[in-house]
Amino acid sequence: MPRRLVGKWRPRLGLVLGGTLSAVLCLPLAGVVAVREMSPVLGYGESVVLMGVVVVVATGVLGWLLWRLLYGPIRTLAARARQAKSGDDRAFDPVAHYGTSEMRDLGRAMLDMGRVLQGREAVLRSYADHVTHELKSPLTVLRGAAELLQDPDLPAAERGRLLARIVEAGERMTVLLDAQRALARAQEPLAEGATRLGPVLGGLAGAFDGLDLVVEHDGVVPLGEQGLRLVLEHLLGNALAHGATSVRVAVSEGALTITDDGPGVSAGNRERIFEPFFTTRRDGGGTGMGLPIVRRMLEAHEATIRIGPNAPGASFVIGFRGDG
Repeated sequence: MPRRLVGKWRPRLGLVLGGTLSAVLCLPLAGVVAVREMSPVLGYGESVVLMGVVVVVATGVLGWLLWRLLYGPIRTLAARARQAKSGDDRAFDPVAHYGTSEMRDLGRAMLDMGRVLQGREAVLRSYADHVTHELKSPLTVLRGAAELLQDPDLPAAERGRLLARIVEAGERMTVLLDAQRALARAQEPLAEGATRLGPVLGGLAGAFDGLDLVVEHDGVVPLGEQGLRLVLEHLLGNALAHGATSVRVAVSEGALTITDDGPGVSAGNRERIFEPFFTTRRDGGGTGMGLPIVRRMLEAHEATIRIGPNAPGASFVIGFRGDG
């Protein structure tokens, strides 16, 4: 996970520019006054040389401050943008110094935008890798059935069976494409906010009659109601599809835990369950997109999801990051 920006005080850009303009205005005036006051003691020439040295030193200090507060961070962010363009993940790590508070905000916006774009690119690449394999089977069925249907002597019973297979293959393709569309939509940030778990889970009870929903520890989750509802719907539906009869949900410090009493996740599948199109219910119409959709939803809100230990059913832990 990328490191976050360290929250510390940084001067505002207006203060830096105001201080620079004030120094540019005041240095010549101070030099003239100082030469006039020191001339009777040091002499005019010596006073001018001394003040010239002071002005050069002050100008150097001012230039160093502008380089550190403005020029350096701008060049660094520009370099990070080039790194991101070349696909280097280190581009999204915070730099050592951001200068002004505006540069800090720009850096945060740049990192967030880069992570979002990187995530979307990963989704497209993952989908391109999987979709050809997933759609190959129904396409093969459609092609083979169409060729067989061209036979004029084909028995009526066989023709009906082939037509049923065509319909089934078409429905499978539609389900896969709908799942991919849902995955793409999951990357869009939902309404920000915070929502208490209990009322939302209670509102879902009617949609999951086969599940006994238990709130072990209620609390406020840093997700808008729509986002929390969508996440819970996917996870509850997944639990029901795998034979669970009850689900326990608990809010703790910075986390939301969902545990069911189903068969759990086998050791061989624990590393793959968040991969797009990976499913153990392919024969039952599963697309393997439910958990990837949940993960993308949460990533859009700077949250994470991981699988917990079987207890004995499946357990998922959603972690929320603070602003830091």
